Amino acid sequence: MAATAVRYLRAAGAPTAVDPLPRPALRAVREDERMPVDPAEFRRVLGHFASGVTIVTALDDEGPTGFACQSFASLSLDPPLVVFMVARTSTTWPRIARAGRFCVNILGADQGGLCRSFAVSGADKFAGVPWHPTPVTGSPRLPEAPAWIDCEIAAVHTGGDHLLVVGRVEALGATERGEPLLFHQGKFGRFAG
Repeated sequence: MAATAVRYLRAAGAPTAVDPLPRPALRAVREDERMPVDPAEFRRVLGHFASGVTIVTALDDEGPTGFACQSFASLSLDPPLVVFMVARTSTTWPRIARAGRFCVNILGADQGGLCRSFAVSGADKFAGVPWHPTPVTGSPRLPEAPAWIDCEIAAVHTGGDHLLVVGRVEALGATERGEPLLFHQGKFGRFAG
């Protein structure tokens, strides 16, 4: 609806420039923002939500980097935007932020092992892992992943102990093969036919 209003205003010759909102300051979680429920119970209950699994990758001056991510979703069709969430304590995120671009590799049902290798901290996650540069940003695309989304970072927002990273989609692709890798109650799974 907002896009329609902007197109109408442009067609009518009205100025459409607006001042961008100021970037939120990064800060620690205040005591009054802490959860009123036990963190273990929070995880247990939210673990009932099944999600797909991705590996978010980037290429910086140190080489390829990436991490396993289940907190990913499409956000907008016009413009094409996606979002993923990353812990503020992530050691991989600063490298992706410096690169300013990333690729979301959507994993297939047989890629649980690959996901586990990208979920560890401090290891060379790309050791023995083949990859190709995406066509627009050059971020690492994992050739066995059934789908990939090549993005530029559009915005970063704070959300408690995580950051919400919005990416503008520059290119994407998918194969017609394979089922997705699912994550549910701490375990990998697949669709049952």
